[in-house]
Amino acid sequence: MRRYETIYIIRPTANEDDINAIIDRTNGVIEKFGGSIIQLDRWGIKKLAYLIKKESQGYYVFTEYAGMPEAVNELERLFRIDEKTLKYMTIKTQEVYTPGPLNKTAVQNQDSEEDIAKNANEETEQA
Repeated sequence: MRRYETIYIIRPTANEDDINAIIDRTNGVIEKFGGSIIQLDRWGIKKLAYLIKKESQGYYVFTEYAGMPEAVNELERLFRIDEKTLKYMTIKTQEVYTPGPLNKTAVQNQDSEEDIAKNANEETEQA
């Protein structure tokens, strides 16, 4: 599995039901291909830097997920077909992603930060 981030912009004229349907369909495609949603943020309506399909605003949705490349291909195919999606972008953030509570490197980094803090406290007490 790989880790991805996808940001997509939905037309501001879409009602809440349409937005929820697009988000549910996106999450469904990811899960259908064996992936999992890590984070989903609804950024809301924001002003666009330039007109996209004659729209000056768009509803932004950010999704971070783990999945297979086939899921990304299917997502982007659906985004191209859907008239309510103005623009989308997917980037791969991690080549190999293993789901778990904490990665080993994250635990090691946390331990080293605690050691640094402890050493700093000891030096302060000695002074």
